[in-house]
Amino acid sequence: MHELSLCMNLIDQLSGLVRQHGAISVARLEVEVGALCGVEAQLLEDAFSLARLGTVAEQAELLTRVVEPRVRCRQCQAEANTPPNQLFCPACSSLNTDLVQGQALILARVELVRDGPATRH
Repeated sequence: MHELSLCMNLIDQLSGLVRQHGAISVARLEVEVGALCGVEAQLLEDAFSLARLGTVAEQAELLTRVVEPRVRCRQCQAEANTPPNQLFCPACSSLNTDLVQGQALILARVELVRDGPATRH
């Protein structure tokens, strides 16, 4: 399962963040899953539930958000979201487009748990 390997790398990143910020664990993380990145969000969530056992993310909540493809037309300069199998410009129908989002897997946000009493401001 490709997603399990990705989750193991994700756990390594989270462990580094915990050390770097003097935290004790991860409470929550948000991951953006590009529709064209080759990762299934549900499989990633299932794999994370296994990969996190015995780690700093054991109690962490994983939230995934699927990011739809977005293209920018080189011909008319229009930018728009498109279905994954239709990467042409919806404005002028040109196939001369650049993919500007929807192809990446991004660790977007991490909430860490620190040891000690909470401070109020």
